[in-house]
Parts: sequence; C-alpha cells; structure tokens
Amino acid sequence: MPSRDEGLRAVWLQASYIYKVAGSARCQSCSLSVIISVYSVNSDILPTRMEGGQYIIEGEEEAQSTTLIFSMSEEVGALANALKIFQANNVNLLHIESRPSRREAKYEFMVECDTASGDVGAAMEQMRARCSYFQVISRNHLDNKDTVPWFPRKIADLDRFANQILSYGSELDADHPGFTDAVYRDRRKYFADIAYHYKHFQEIPRVEYTAEEKETWGVVFRNLTKLYKTHACKEHNMVFPLLIENCGYREDNIPQLQDVSNFLKDCTGFTLRPVAGLLSSRDFLAGLAFRVFHSTQYIRHSSKPLYTPEPDICHELLGHAPLLADPAFAQFSQEIGLASLGAPDEFIEKLATCYWFTVEYGICQQNGENKAFGAGLLSSFGELEYCLTDKPELLPFDPAKTSLQKYPITEYQPVYYVAQSFEDAKQKMIQFAATIPRPFSVRYNPYTQSVEILNSKPQIHSLVREINCDIQVLMDAIVKLN
Repeated sequence: MPSRDEGLRAVWLQASYIYKVAGSARCQSCSLSVIISVYSVNSDILPTRMEGGQYIIEGEEEAQSTTLIFSMSEEVGALANALKIFQANNVNLLHIESRPSRREAKYEFMVECDTASGDVGAAMEQMRARCSYFQVISRNHLDNKDTVPWFPRKIADLDRFANQILSYGSELDADHPGFTDAVYRDRRKYFADIAYHYKHFQEIPRVEYTAEEKETWGVVFRNLTKLYKTHACKEHNMVFPLLIENCGYREDNIPQLQDVSNFLKDCTGFTLRPVAGLLSSRDFLAGLAFRVFHSTQYIRHSSKPLYTPEPDICHELLGHAPLLADPAFAQFSQEIGLASLGAPDEFIEKLATCYWFTVEYGICQQNGENKAFGAGLLSSFGELEYCLTDKPELLPFDPAKTSLQKYPITEYQPVYYVAQSFEDAKQKMIQFAATIPRPFSVRYNPYTQSVEILNSKPQIHSLVREINCDIQVLMDAIVKLN
C-alpha cells in the first residue's frame, strides 16, 4: 500500500479484466489478475510531536477498513454489478483486486471498504446473498464470529501496520531513566523517524551512533559476554562468533541493523525491520509468519546501562539475533507467527504468552543442563545469572498450560518453562495451533513471500502434489546416499 506522502503511484496490472471504479468495464485478453487501488492523498498526515515530548502518529487507522473476499456467478459484468451495490450504499472503496479463485473454477474478488463511509453493513448483506463464497476480514473485528481478524497476506502488507504502535519513540514514562533528558528524547525521535518512513524492500538506514551510545553498548556487551559460555544455549554460542566476524559485533561498535538482517537472511531467511516502539501482539506475531522480526534501533539511557524498561538494540541484537540465525529456532518462531494469523483475540493472548516463555524467557535442556535461549535472559546480565539458580520454579514447556501462566514484566520471572529442544517445542506449537478455532489453515509460500489460505479441496490437492514432489526428491537423495 503506498505511503501517504507518495500519493497515487502507478500499479502494475496483470489483467484479464480492467475495471474503472467510476466507469464501465472493458475486456482484455486472458491473463492473471487485476489490482486497482484508489487512495486519498493528504500530505499533512505526518508524525506529530505532542505536548510533553511524546511522539505519536495522528492519521488514518487501519481499523477503519474492512476487506471482503467473494466469488460470484460467471457472467459478463459480474464485478460491475457488485460495485453498484457499494455505490448504492455510498460505500467508498479503497482497493479492488481480482484473481483466479483457488476454491472454485471462477474468479475471486477482494474489495477493501472504508467503514467510515456509507452503510457497509447493508452492502455486505446484499453481497452475501449473491455470492457462492463470501468472507469478511477486518482489524475492527471485536467478537464478531462472522468476521476473521485481518492479517497480512503478503510480506509488503506489513507496511500497513508497522507504524500502529502502542507507544512511540520518545513517549517515555515518568520513571524512565531518560524522561528528563531532552537530548535523549530528541535522539529517540530521530530513530522513530527512521522507522516511520521505512517501507518494505528498502535498505535500513545506517546510523552514526554517538560516543555515549557506543559506551553504553560496550558496558552491556562486556558484561553479557562473560556469562554466555556458561549460561547461554549452544546455538547462541555457535552463532555469536559469526556475528562478530560478519556483522561488526564488538565492544566498541554497535552493529547496523541492515548488516545483521543480511546475515540472518543468508542463514534462515529471517530479516529485520525497524520499528519505533511496541506493536500489538497480533501485529508483531504476524511479522514472524513472514520471517520478519520488528526490531528497535535506539539504545537504552546511559545512566543505567544494565537496565532498560523496553526493548532496545542491545536486547534485539544480543538477545534475539543470534537465535534467529539457527534454522530450528527460526522455524519455531515462524510457527508461532503462522498460528496467530486470523486467530481469535483470546488465542492471540495465549500465543503471546507462549512467545514470552520461549523466545523471550525460554530455557532448554542440553547435555543434562539447563541453558538460556530467551532474548530477555540473554540481554539481561542480572536475570541471566538468576534464571539458572535454584530460586525460580522450572516447569516443562506445554503450550496448553504455558499459555495460561501469568507473568510480571518489571521484575525477574518467578517461573520459567523448559523446552526439551527447539524441535520438540516446534512440534508442540504445531499441535497447539491445530486447536485454534479458525475456518482455514495457512501455509507460507517462500517463493512468493505470501501466506496461502487453505480452505478448499483444490488447494489441498495442489499442496499434496507439491509435497509429493518433495518426497520424490527426498527418496532420490536417500537412494544416492546409500
């Protein structure tokens, strides 16, 4: 979706039919799909510094749009007739897309409606009566059982929510170490600007960190690396020297996000994306489904180098990045993300809790010993020491039980969950995901970097054929190996 300050931009049409929103339809030779986008332009919608130094976005909310996916009878002007329904109900359309349906031998249409205009409810009911397939997807779904929560279908869709954060760059609480530091607030605004203007496919802007910021990083780096050999899991310790060699991990240097992102992509296909603050659990987990990790780029306040009230670049690069380079851990992370797509709110909370007790504060067994693999542990000197003592309670990782565990966010964890291995944790997450009530399954297509919804026999048959080809390749490899 184009950024607001880009305005209208050209859209590449691979079309069998080209429709004009305000006009008649005309036919073209048979091809693949059509995309027509209509966007309002408002160059004044930019990040705004609020009173007190807070830095937030004021502008259009993604919750104001609802997406409808539907199939109609094959006839000339089918979509044109559908558009008349929206026109009659004064509903403004933001996006129209047609494509061959994978559910039926006909075309499928996707229409994004502006819920702030007209009678969308009446238009939806009239459309539902005329369609052989009809699905509503909305971020403003609440507890509506007829509506599937909106989720990104392709990796570029992450642009649509990357700036809808719960707190912004320089929006600091009164007890934050940098609350009264005007220079630090301005620096946080600088990082927030970078994240706000970033779009998918772009290079992450490089940052010239100050001497004070490098010194803060150095304190954290020195203290944590003293504990890694004895407290961190083997996967972390195996990758960390590679980050030193390839990404500039040093006591006197803060690595650049783009360099680390390139390294991760070569290892597991994961990439980093700058973010200005905390995303909602639903949005953050959705990024993992595409192997995209939303990462902060700022650093904690220098007055307390071993403490931070929110994730910073020390947490992201020292805690998260090393494990995202491990194939088994990367697959585990993606499974949590895929499970979140279209899931009801109560299951998003459960998945976020499982994420907390694994990716953030997980412990695993290796060679009969407990080792830390959670980023919250690997980026906290004090809690990394504490977690392997006899003070906290250790329980076996079981998603059904772990997802119900309450936890503090401002103190050391009283309970940790121990995974037998990343592979074991992944299989348990896949089984847990199967219990999530949603009317479809999802599959990530790495070739198109998109999520495929599986809810029809033709789609299942296609997937079986692909798996069969992979099995034949596997059998051939086994024969040659023997």
